[in-house]
Amino acid sequence: MVDFKRLDAAESEHEDLDSDQQSSEFAALYTESLKERPERDKIIEGTVVRVDQDTVLVDIGLKSEGHVPAAEFRDANGEMAVQIGDVIRVLMTREDGKKGYVLSKKKADYLAAWDKIGDAGQEGGIIEGTITGKVNGGFTVDIGVQAFLPSSQVDIRPSSDTDSYIGLKGRFKVIKINQRRDNIVLSRRAVLEEERASIRDVTLEKLEEGQIVEGIIKNVTDYGAFVDLGGVDGLLHVSDLSWGRVGKPADVLKPGQQITAKILKFDRAKGKISLGVKQTLADPWLDVPNKFPVGNRVSGRVVSLMEYGAFVELEAGIEGLIHVSEMSWTKRVRRAADILNVGDEVETVILGIDMPNRKISLGLKQVSDNPWTTIADKYPAGTKIEGQIKNMTDFGMFIGIEDGIDGLVHVSDMSWTKRIKHPGDVYEKGQLVQAVVLKVDVENERLSLGIKQLEPDPWSLAPGKYRNGTVVTGKVTSLTDFGVFVELEEGIEGLIHVSELSREKVASAKEFAAIGDNLEAVVLSCDPKERRISLSIKSVHAAAEKAEFEQYMGSQGESTSTFGDLLKQGLNNRNN
Repeated sequence: MVDFKRLDAAESEHEDLDSDQQSSEFAALYTESLKERPERDKIIEGTVVRVDQDTVLVDIGLKSEGHVPAAEFRDANGEMAVQIGDVIRVLMTREDGKKGYVLSKKKADYLAAWDKIGDAGQEGGIIEGTITGKVNGGFTVDIGVQAFLPSSQVDIRPSSDTDSYIGLKGRFKVIKINQRRDNIVLSRRAVLEEERASIRDVTLEKLEEGQIVEGIIKNVTDYGAFVDLGGVDGLLHVSDLSWGRVGKPADVLKPGQQITAKILKFDRAKGKISLGVKQTLADPWLDVPNKFPVGNRVSGRVVSLMEYGAFVELEAGIEGLIHVSEMSWTKRVRRAADILNVGDEVETVILGIDMPNRKISLGLKQVSDNPWTTIADKYPAGTKIEGQIKNMTDFGMFIGIEDGIDGLVHVSDMSWTKRIKHPGDVYEKGQLVQAVVLKVDVENERLSLGIKQLEPDPWSLAPGKYRNGTVVTGKVTSLTDFGVFVELEEGIEGLIHVSELSREKVASAKEFAAIGDNLEAVVLSCDPKERRISLSIKSVHAAAEKAEFEQYMGSQGESTSTFGDLLKQGLNNRNN
């Protein structure tokens, strides 16, 4: 017989220990006296007759009623989990002359749980329970007492959604018991594997490729789901879920959900099965060319946004892509999210259909007229315009013509005479400038502008201003080994070759002049196409000497030659 005096004494001796330690000591004493205990004669059923703040009064059919501490009935939230009329099982711990019998529901539940484990066959036995919570490394399971279920033992393929296991009732295998430490380790996986093994071979014999089967979703992953076909798992890949786009399998599938699928591939030897749900449905793409002919306007809902475009659902399983380049005639769209939002209802135009790759190209801008078709008429070549500088690059700057229409002024079209490396060296963003339309490319949506074309090219006037034989004066701007560059006017330079610097041999132009010097020279030639003027100082000296000579000779006789005539004659003689 159970020595309840020893049990009560143990409780008094360890009353300062926590509940788990008390339970362990109690279990140890109970185990020692288990052989003497008669068949549950001290675990009594009773009816709750009163519920107080500190005590629950229980009618156990004896002359006196029993008292159970109310704390044994409070749940995790402190709420009372018993009411009048409930039939409960309690253990009589001792008899109190004043209060009657002192009872314990907690001890009765504890002893009943260990009896249950013993009846299950100790380690290796099967016991029923409920997963109640998560702890480090696994879960807690209520089997009358709290047991531990490692994460690796919760399922054959544990789900990443661990919350889905909370509240799950089932059968568990006892894999480890340490009663003295009140430690029980369970495995749900072992039970599932044994159940699967018993029906696996039968299921495999029935399965064939192409067969339509029923299954239950066991586990959902980022790439698909595992489906229990009856002791055998099949893989349902996300690409075979729907003819349309599926972002995440978890959006449409849940563990425990029943589905109908088609066996796509079946390796009987390895037991590997590939499943498809969309293959059980009619392929909506087969009728796409008839339902969505190129050029038609269609409406749809934006279901996904990428950097390069937006996917629009035209109907269930049918989606088209609006590329960013097809979103606006005038705006440079960098991201689809700058124009559209998921859920937007949009009207588009079918631009193309690629049946082998199941792709439909859509256009958003094609719903409205292309303003570029009228630009050539509004701004023919030669038109003067005025606009703000919208943007600058290394190669030029963009000027706003009208809403969404910009024209490009290339750096080479900014000045006839200056070498501009970057527009920012001369202009500022937002500055109002004038320009001339040079070319309109409607097909490529480009408008070329020029600023220098507002004025005549000074080189086009050079042949009239710098005829052969004209004496000019200019400032030295550059010295090289082969000659001296002289600026005749802004943007117009002439070259005095080293051979034309002096009648005497000059080794280097740097020995002849310095930058900033003013030099007088004679124009030998002017080529506006090549933007080149050749000058000579040597010819100036030669002509001057000849003029002096002829003037001297004229003083001896009659002569009507002028200095200019003599200079030209000298140059002509030199050229001949």
